[in-house]
Amino acid sequence: AGKFYQHASSETSQATLASVSPVFAVMKFDKEGNTTYFEKKKTELYQELGLQARDLRFQHVMSIATRNNRIIMRMEFLKAVITPEFLLILDYRNLSLEHWLLNELASQLAGEGQLVTYSLPFEFRAIEAILQYWISKLQGRLNTLQPQILETLEALVDPKLLSVDRSKLHILLQNGKSLSELETDVKVFKETILEILDEEEVIEELCLSKWTDPQVLEESMSGIDHAEEMELLLENYYRQAEDLLNEARELRVLIDDSESIIFINLDSHRNVMMRLNLQLTMGTFSVSLFGLIGVAFGMNLESSLEEDPRIFWLVTGIMFLGSGLIWRRLLSFLGRHLDPPLPPHVPAVLKKPQPAGKVEIKTSLKGETFGLSRSTLTNQ
Repeated sequence: AGKFYQHASSETSQATLASVSPVFAVMKFDKEGNTTYFEKKKTELYQELGLQARDLRFQHVMSIATRNNRIIMRMEFLKAVITPEFLLILDYRNLSLEHWLLNELASQLAGEGQLVTYSLPFEFRAIEAILQYWISKLQGRLNTLQPQILETLEALVDPKLLSVDRSKLHILLQNGKSLSELETDVKVFKETILEILDEEEVIEELCLSKWTDPQVLEESMSGIDHAEEMELLLENYYRQAEDLLNEARELRVLIDDSESIIFINLDSHRNVMMRLNLQLTMGTFSVSLFGLIGVAFGMNLESSLEEDPRIFWLVTGIMFLGSGLIWRRLLSFLGRHLDPPLPPHVPAVLKKPQPAGKVEIKTSLKGETFGLSRSTLTNQ
């Protein structure tokens, strides 16, 4: 009775696990670009493919691995299994992903697209199509962010502005966060490809048809190295990711420099206001100093001076003239201590000859960012 109960409970648990097993919506592409759709449970799918359950445990990570003559590609939400005969896209129900699958991928796998590996085995075309889609998606994100960031910086980096628009700063903050996420995604993509390039055995394993197709095996024996072709393919997309990351870094440096310029502009305007306040304070001090003469004559004390009608104009003139002289003196003292000193004279012998041509900065934004001096900044 105990054995029968254990057997019945194990069958019940297996049936329960099978009932809750995830179901994959699968899109299948063959070598001719024909497409089929079906749904299958995870347990049935990995048994048919000869894989293990953990191989189809797709998290939103990025990796390229091989197992049992199968290539498993994880590109965050893009999950694919490549065999020498067909390509499986799992959980394809995504709006942008469906557009790419229906309009581009089938023709690319059939050799009608712009893939450079159309003459190579099927797995080369599948890998290149997926890598091309992912790098174009990263490039599209950068192309969307770049004009928004440049437009915001042009509005913020303006020496004439006395204050900074907070809405523009909020937009710049959001775009900066999106740019940081893009840089992280590109770095992960680069590291994923670099891990494969560092392992010759993994590159050999990616050439699936080399071990199953007699024709491909014969080509390998005749001197056509498919592993080298796979390495060149991965290096190509590694260089594209490197270029994309360099563009993102240049944009990040431009944001950092622009932030510094914004603070410099604000400090400059703040210094102007402080200097004006100091000048007005000195003027008030000068008027107050010579205003003591008027206070002395307004004390209702009798003297012989108030009887002369010319004394009023004389005292008033002395007050204004003295206040003006003192204020002028204080302003000259302020100018001597606050104005920057002139640069030292460089003898003509020490000056290096300058080239005749001048190369101007490419974009007007860079000129505004680094051109706050009196003359236009040029690379001579």
